[in-house]
Amino acid sequence: MTIRELIPANRPLLILAPMQDVTDLPFWRVMQRFSGADLYYTEYFRVHRDSTPDRHILKGIDENPTGRPVIAQMIGEHIPALIRTAGLLQRHKIAGIDFNLGCPAPVVCRKHAGGGLLRHPERIDEILRALRPVIEVPFTVKTRIGYDASEEFDRLLEIFARHRLDAFTVHGRTVRELYRARVHYDRIRQAVEQLDAPVFANGNVLSVATARETVALTGAAGLMIGRGAVRNPWLFQQIRDDAEGRPVFQPTLRDLRGYIDALYAGTRVPEISEAANVAKLKKYMNFIGQGVGPDNAFLDAIRRAPLEREFFDICDRFLNSDTPFPAEPATGALICTRSTGQ
Repeated sequence: MTIRELIPANRPLLILAPMQDVTDLPFWRVMQRFSGADLYYTEYFRVHRDSTPDRHILKGIDENPTGRPVIAQMIGEHIPALIRTAGLLQRHKIAGIDFNLGCPAPVVCRKHAGGGLLRHPERIDEILRALRPVIEVPFTVKTRIGYDASEEFDRLLEIFARHRLDAFTVHGRTVRELYRARVHYDRIRQAVEQLDAPVFANGNVLSVATARETVALTGAAGLMIGRGAVRNPWLFQQIRDDAEGRPVFQPTLRDLRGYIDALYAGTRVPEISEAANVAKLKKYMNFIGQGVGPDNAFLDAIRRAPLEREFFDICDRFLNSDTPFPAEPATGALICTRSTGQ
């Protein structure tokens, strides 16, 4: 199936963004309980001279619980290793392979991978030229609009247009801007207008309202959502219902409490300590807790909870209510306190 064939006629394709160490197989299982995305991207496979595909990410592909297509994402700059890894990934049931040019993590960029490659357009051209002939499934790219400045995107689009790629996801910020700057919707629209393949918009889609705005401003064929979906697992279904004229479910804080229960049960690892499992849950709470309660009191308390009992006592104190769960934090953005890979 081509990427175009996945796009619904009456609404954007809804995609769960890859977030390293967050959107893994257990999280996919939880998301599917809340209707989930139309298309999933794996966490990135780290590719270097001596690498082999990460087993835990392969497990997500092989045990895919969603019933939806999965695209495997690679990150790296060593061409022989990328070719080798692409061949290995195509032995698994994937809907395509994506090349990551979006990760802004300094440790990645210093290795001239992910967003770091945006400083080297000629190298991107060389990599895409080498990969295109050996990838027999759909081949896609996820990119930011530049490393230092949005003006760099003009040159990048010229390169992307050469290589018969099957879809593009554009995060409408530069690497330098991380997650705090406004999204450059005009640059995403530029990609829609200049590229033949479908373009998916990424960045700050947190609600039905921001989903509508993003599509209206960009003309994108799909929305890739990461932090917004972690915070609000109902978001994909809310966007579907809105597009199709159905009533949109409005969760309460009590509904949010149920989601946190499901998230902990679904992502808990029996082999590690209780404290380690609570720490793992806090990675998700960094997104979920923003905008809940006055002056960030809920999130501040959660971050200090060492063990399960204290953690859920705090949830009971703040979330035992039919108060509506805010569609967006008061700031209108989810602040990323640590890089999650996209």
